[in-house]
This record gives sequence, C-alpha cells and structure tokens, in this order.
Amino acid sequence: MRATLKDSFGRTIRDLRISVTDRCNFRCFYCLPHGEPPIAPKDRMLSYEEIELAAELFVSLGIEKIRLTGGEPMMRRDIETLVEKLARLRTRGLRDLAMTTNGYFLPARAASLKRAGLDRITISLDSLRRENFQRITGTDALARVLEGIDAAKRAGLRPIKINAVIVRGYNETEVADLAAFAREHDLIMRFIEFMPLDAAYHWSRDKVVSGREIRERIEGRFPLVPIEEERGSNTAVRYRFADGAPGEIGIIAPVTEPFCGACSRIRLTADGQIRTCLFSTVEYSLRDVIRSGATRDEIIEFICRVVTKKEAGHRINEPDFTPPSRTMSFIGG
Repeated sequence: MRATLKDSFGRTIRDLRISVTDRCNFRCFYCLPHGEPPIAPKDRMLSYEEIELAAELFVSLGIEKIRLTGGEPMMRRDIETLVEKLARLRTRGLRDLAMTTNGYFLPARAASLKRAGLDRITISLDSLRRENFQRITGTDALARVLEGIDAAKRAGLRPIKINAVIVRGYNETEVADLAAFAREHDLIMRFIEFMPLDAAYHWSRDKVVSGREIRERIEGRFPLVPIEEERGSNTAVRYRFADGAPGEIGIIAPVTEPFCGACSRIRLTADGQIRTCLFSTVEYSLRDVIRSGATRDEIIEFICRVVTKKEAGHRINEPDFTPPSRTMSFIGG
C-alpha cells in the first residue's frame, strides 16, 4: 500500500505543482507588470536531477498528479528531458502529468512534449481580440497562441484546458465570446477570478468579476447545465452547454467562493521552496535540505513535517490578509 500524505486538517495531498523557471516571455499585468522580473541566480534553481528526486519522493508519499508550471515552463532548456524523466514515475503511482503554458512555443513543441510523456496541457488565453490580448499580456502573440492550441490538438495533448483570468475593465465583456470559442473548438474553458498575486499590488476587490457574474454572462448567450459530480478537491465548478454543444465551462472562484476545505495541492518553486498554499507567506527550502546531503528518509521526514503546516485557507476575505511577497511568476501557476 502506498503512503498517504496528509496535512493537520486531515486533507490528503495528491497534487504537486512544480515551477521549473521564473522566466517568461509574456508580461501579463496581473503577474509581471513591470517588465523583466528579478531573475533568481542559476545556482539557486533546482536542477532537473533535483526536481526528479523531489518528484519521486512526493510520488512515494502518494502524489498522483504533477503539473509543470512557471513562469513559462518552455523557457527552461530541454524541458522535454524533464518530462521524460517524470513520466517514468507512472510505474511508481503517478497518474497524470500536465503542463500550464502561455502557448507561445507549442506550435513547434507540442508533438515533442507528447512523445516525451506529457498527458495534457493547459493554455492561458485571456482575450480573443488582438489589441486587448496585447494590452493584457504585453505581447502581440494572439495568433501564435491560437496556433499552439491547434498544435496541442494535433499532438493529442487532451483534454485541453484554456485558462482566462477575468478582470473588470479588461476582458469581462469577452466572457461569452470565450465560451463560444470553447464550443467551436471543443475545449474546456476555465474562467478564473482575479486574485491578489500581481507584482504591483494593483489588485482591488472592485476589479474582481465574480464566478456568479461570469456564469450569468455566459448564460446570457449559452444556457449551462451543471455537471453532476462530487467536486472534491477540484478547483472548478463544471458546466456543459444545455444544447449539447461540444466543449465545457469551468468557473474557478477562489475570492468569492473559496474551496480551501478540500484542497489537495502542494507547490514547489523553481528555486526549491515548498509552498503549502498559493497565498503562503512562509516557504520551506527543500533545496537546502537536498543539497545538505540529507538521506532519503530525512528528506521525506522534512516533506511530511512541512505538509502538516498547510494552512486551513487563504484568508483573502479576512481583514488581516497579507498577500505573498512573491508574485505568480515565482510561485508557479
């Protein structure tokens, strides 16, 4: 029987998100609004061998799903090599290996990622209008991202999820258009509330488009039917189109409808810090433990001890909420 990793609230930890780089070729205002981020020195970043070791230990403790994030993960050289290494963990109990990307590099690399062992892909797409896409991302690359979605389809990286962060004053008027895009291309379109993770701390509650409003905007054009399932640790509430059209809608509402009570996730940053919550204000250096020459058992003991410190919830709606000091580009999406 495989080990089970549990926090102090009895939640079973099954999902590991590994940021492989803090670099990104996009400059999304809700992540990197000030141009180039302060890049971590190379010697502080985990090597592929260290990531492989960490992942293997987490899987031995019951992790079933691994998602590679960034920054933009394909900014890390030869990322297919790491995918191939992690894919071998299926023999140890890994069930799902995914990646979140801005899609820019997918036209040339979707097929190689699939060959290396990647199961599926999530692509960020906050606007279908070229000028607005550039306003949000700081990059005139909408056509390239759309090509990337097509390439992911051809490569068989399914199911393909599309993430759109909805921010009032930027793209709330495109919600129904993005839903139409999901119908047309048979995609899982996931709408995400704007969270306080921007580098400039420009987040404010009046810019949050609630999950309820998002659903209402979609249903103004396309009636939805809830997908009846046990939500469990899933971040999204899922819907299908009432008329039977292809595609699916997911709404992720961490601000107005927190789902922390069933959280199953743990995070590892590109520089080797374990984060027990997206909004943690404290990190725990797995990198330093690994590099200290600790034994396998000592590293496992450290991981288990850190997991017991996982917070009950993110506290966004509490008066004493403090946003994390590091932005999404460092934490990993």
